[in-house]
Amino acid sequence: MRLLLLFLNIALIPRPLAAKILHTGHRQPFPDVTAAAKAATPGDTIFIHAGTYPGNQILGNLQGTAKAWIYIIAEKQGSVWFEGGTSAWRGTDVAYLHIEGIGFAKQTGNGVNFDDGSTYNSPAHHIVFRHCIFKDMAASGNNDLLKLSGVDEVTIQHCTFINGAKGGSGIDMVGCHKGLISQCHFENLGANAVQMKGGSSHIKVERSVFIHAGSRAINLGGSTGEAFFRPANATWEAADLTVDNNYFSGSDVPVAFVGCIRSSVISNTICHPERWVIRILQENKDTLRFVKCADNTFSNNKICINSQVRTVCSIGPGTAPESFTFSGNQWTHNSDSTWQGPQLPVSESGETVSYNPACRNCSIPVALK
Repeated sequence: MRLLLLFLNIALIPRPLAAKILHTGHRQPFPDVTAAAKAATPGDTIFIHAGTYPGNQILGNLQGTAKAWIYIIAEKQGSVWFEGGTSAWRGTDVAYLHIEGIGFAKQTGNGVNFDDGSTYNSPAHHIVFRHCIFKDMAASGNNDLLKLSGVDEVTIQHCTFINGAKGGSGIDMVGCHKGLISQCHFENLGANAVQMKGGSSHIKVERSVFIHAGSRAINLGGSTGEAFFRPANATWEAADLTVDNNYFSGSDVPVAFVGCIRSSVISNTICHPERWVIRILQENKDTLRFVKCADNTFSNNKICINSQVRTVCSIGPGTAPESFTFSGNQWTHNSDSTWQGPQLPVSESGETVSYNPACRNCSIPVALK
């Protein structure tokens, strides 16, 4: 019903008089997304009828305009699946594209792969994913459910990422800017749920749930080859990132600051990390080019740990932990009544430290369910 309403609302949006609805799928005028994308022009809607379709669909450089987006929507949420292929969909320099209600599963490369074609001055941009499902990678290496390289102004909302490759990400963003990941669900992932590196900046992750969502649930930064940075002259892996009001359960570490600057982790609920609460690392060792991981904030979070945690804050060489800000965090241990609180690289202000056996059952906040 919700997608039907979206479909009806699209019909009311002012669009070019020539805008079309391209019926796509089994026994439809356009047999697959590749064919529909070749025919689509700004303002068109690619309406995919219920069914399961093969991967390796090519969107090419499908582009709407600021006043005439292109929509790709499922007939009904959960009724359209793209299974198999190296990637389900691949697009280069796509723009003003809204994708809704579609499932992607069992790819061997990356689930969906959008990039800028290595033309860093003309990124893919203005892309929206809503109510999509990415799951069950048929690979075990550095394979991502959603791979974005050189993508600006991207919104990923109400999407699910589950059962990723052992060495890959739920969302891997390389050189992406001005993004929002909101109200998503991440579960049973490999290396991480969300990674933002290679010059990525101004991206917010909010109101999402992470359950055993990778060794590092969120990787703020990373280690990127010099040729893949966007902008090419970036002196940091990531900058100005925000992780706000999320829920984390499990993972070796919920959040890792890795070669990033001016980034904030605030107002999150963190339950039972398996090794650390946070890590501060510098994995790109080019000290002539890159600044140290520095000037980041960890504040107003609620943290419940148990005896699994090795140390609350793991600090690697080549970083500037003394520049971090810690404030207002609520630290709770569920098995050690004598715990005096975390050892942090700097003094924290406004923190609380407590013992509470009941926090072993800490659950997802109602606001995030």
